[in-house]
Amino acid sequence: MLTIAAGISSSAVGQGRRALSEAQRITGDSFTVALTTPRGANVFAVDRPGTPMLNAIDKGLTDLFVVARKNGYLRKLAYSDYTVYIGRPDREKNADGNYSPDIAIGAAQYAGTEYDKGGYIYVAGMVILNEPASFVIAEHKRDLSRVADIVRFEGEHLVLYHNDRRRYSQTADHSRGGGHPIVQSQRNRSAKGSISFVGRFSFSR
Repeated sequence: MLTIAAGISSSAVGQGRRALSEAQRITGDSFTVALTTPRGANVFAVDRPGTPMLNAIDKGLTDLFVVARKNGYLRKLAYSDYTVYIGRPDREKNADGNYSPDIAIGAAQYAGTEYDKGGYIYVAGMVILNEPASFVIAEHKRDLSRVADIVRFEGEHLVLYHNDRRRYSQTADHSRGGGHPIVQSQRNRSAKGSISFVGRFSFSR
């Protein structure tokens, strides 16, 4: 059972519990491990993550903060602003046989698309709440650069929500196309991310 530290406001406690409840609903997991990354991001997990996994989360947030500042976004740029839930993957390989730990969620409006696996789709990560800034990713045993990418890309939606609501609204739903990175340095505006995103979650074939 998780415990809540003293001195936290009732509203923060309520939001934290709501995020935890939503993460558990999405994944079906129980997040009984609570810790922070070396730089202070909050992490809840099923199994205790190793230092390389925690460092990958920090790297993703560091990359996010660098490019956010270049775009003039200054809110939500502290590691402690973010809570990452690490769930057990529902698969470890994608349709091409490549290592791709992902979480299965209902297909909803994406039923019948190329990503529909029979009523569900696989996502690499998904935003849970805008406040507190929370998202869920799948546990990785290797290819931790993928973790850093997922963390950065999920974090983009949260940075935009807190800094540029108009752009957030324009990019929150990618069902008509588009992808990540959204927030880029000027010289990399033509770059394309390697992970496809729909709405506020990433998914793969």
